[in-house]
Amino acid sequence: MVVLIAESINIMSKSLGPAMRERVPGPIQEMAKAEVAADADYLDLNIGPARKAGDELMQWVVKTVREVTDAPLSLDTTNPVAMEAGLKVYTGKGRPLMNSISPIRLAEELPMVRKYNAYMIGLLWGLDGMPRDANERGMLAVDLIYKANEAGIPNEDIWIDPIATPVSQIEQVKSCFEFMSMLGDMAPGCKSTVGLSNISNGSPAHLRPSLNRAFLAMLMKYNIYSAIVDVADTELVKIAHGQLPEIVSLVHRIMDGDRPDPSTLTKKELEYYKTVRVLLGETMYSDSWLEL
Repeated sequence: MVVLIAESINIMSKSLGPAMRERVPGPIQEMAKAEVAADADYLDLNIGPARKAGDELMQWVVKTVREVTDAPLSLDTTNPVAMEAGLKVYTGKGRPLMNSISPIRLAEELPMVRKYNAYMIGLLWGLDGMPRDANERGMLAVDLIYKANEAGIPNEDIWIDPIATPVSQIEQVKSCFEFMSMLGDMAPGCKSTVGLSNISNGSPAHLRPSLNRAFLAMLMKYNIYSAIVDVADTELVKIAHGQLPEIVSLVHRIMDGDRPDPSTLTKKELEYYKTVRVLLGETMYSDSWLEL
């Protein structure tokens, strides 16, 4: 089972963004109820940088969602003041999840993890930006975990996000897989998460689900603990909940070098076969990879 963090309550949303800015609760509450009904484990409340009155906005969003559900929440902002404002009014099931803490903001954010008994997502984004490869991700992870431990935060409360990139950046995609294969040995007890939909950013809308589903199945080979996803994708939720074991098994066999005869595969299996090969860098990405 992969823990699912629902991504749709986001200030960048064309429908919910205006509702957040104008403090209209209805659309946000309807989305929260829909995400819970779709078996989300956490609801991510993403208010972005929220530089202007971010503290008031985060508190309003938390309270608005709390009127319709007590599901665990992931508070998502790069504004430490807004983050703490949300933590102050957090109620409901489970511990809050702070999404996310980066090396840039450690001094401000790590104390909040202890103060509010939160889980934390450690984002592997360095002072120089995106890590170049798996080794740089590893160095960032070790440093972040060390500093979190120094602050009294155990590994079990740390969720590491290696940063997923669009499939067009295939070397970064492969580096993400390589890092995930190392994480268990590097950081015993730490959990993992990923912004799954990043993999399909820039791809045509009708192709995005294929990339997201295959990417999740591939990450499951490395025991991915959680993922930030669109829970409206029912097939993706089934993969996360272990309800499509034959598909996940096929994906993992392909990752191990098995190349079944495409003519023997069902239409769905063929879709995963072709998509996994794109994500492995064996087939060049194009908007027509499923048709080839």
